[in-house]
Amino acid sequence: MKGKIMAVCISEAKGERKRPVPWITLQKDHGVCGDAHAGDWHRQVSLLASESIEKMRALGLSVSAGDFAENITTSGIDLVALPVGSRLTIGAALLEVTQIGKECHTRCAIYHQAGDCVMPKEGIFARVLHGGEIKPGDRITPVAPEIPVTRERKPRGKYKVPEKPYVVSLRISDDEMKQIRELMQLTNKAASELMREAFHLFKSEAVQTPRASAA
Repeated sequence: MKGKIMAVCISEAKGERKRPVPWITLQKDHGVCGDAHAGDWHRQVSLLASESIEKMRALGLSVSAGDFAENITTSGIDLVALPVGSRLTIGAALLEVTQIGKECHTRCAIYHQAGDCVMPKEGIFARVLHGGEIKPGDRITPVAPEIPVTRERKPRGKYKVPEKPYVVSLRISDDEMKQIRELMQLTNKAASELMREAFHLFKSEAVQTPRASAA
């Protein structure tokens, strides 16, 4: 699923429409340089599909890129279908989706004119992982997040891992050895008592057997 950048927009203040510009510069962990919404937070860059803007035009509104205060207007990519955490490449820049839609605490002029607004439901927000300059016509492509690869550590030097199983010697403390000896003594004592009882039982049965034969 690849898309295309239709427009890039900025504004010097929040709460107003953004104006299209020839290009914008994305700065890592900041957002769009010169834009009011840039900063150290999770909504550094806003994106909206041109298909969403067309929905508002169908309602009779004369709206275009930037009128919904989006930084980047796209085409050919289903933005709202991207899960949070998705990554997008635009030229050399890399974005990570942080939020889908938003809550509008105050109704904008577009909402009052049309009775609806697409940005709260179909706009998405992202933070900048890698910066770069982007412009209309650039491709926007979702990419899979990087998965850390764990490499097997190989032994250094002349040491070789033995092919056959080997015994690992364990160091036993003096206290542990003392407990082992005590346990062995108790085990030997119990075994001796058991053997003694068995011997007496066998001896008593051997004595009773001849008497029973004589009777």
